[in-house]
Amino acid sequence: MKNMFSWLILIFAVFFWIFRLVITYLTSIGIEMPFEIMNMTMEIAVLFISFICILLAFSRKLIGGIIYCISYVMYFGIDGIKQIINLVKNPTITSDSMNLLISLTALFLAIGVLSDLLFNKDRHESKDDKNTYWFYKNKKYDRQLDKRADKNQYRT
Repeated sequence: MKNMFSWLILIFAVFFWIFRLVITYLTSIGIEMPFEIMNMTMEIAVLFISFICILLAFSRKLIGGIIYCISYVMYFGIDGIKQIINLVKNPTITSDSMNLLISLTALFLAIGVLSDLLFNKDRHESKDDKNTYWFYKNKKYDRQLDKRADKNQYRT
């Protein structure tokens, strides 16, 4: 990962994961928070899935970004639609606006991680050394052999 945007979006994903982990823990022990959790078991499942997907995204695996985006869109997208409907009916509820903000942040984050993995040109880190690639992959520098020469073509 040579791109600064890649580092920033994944660090923000880790911070958001830690934030959701703290909110889930505080809700489970009974502390009142301005953020509500839609479903505790689904929240724990999404936290587990997103942790694995963030690790895959750090290693630049596209499958991690796809699963991360799908899980966040399914969980936070449904929650965001419900919050928008509740805000249209009663615009004075602050907890719905905070939950809508969290849902929109999660959706933008998931789309950002997926788009970074899809469109970043440094996604596939090659094992070849770029400094010597021109020499070893170039036929111009191959030895011209006659019938007495060794045919193994060793290069030093």
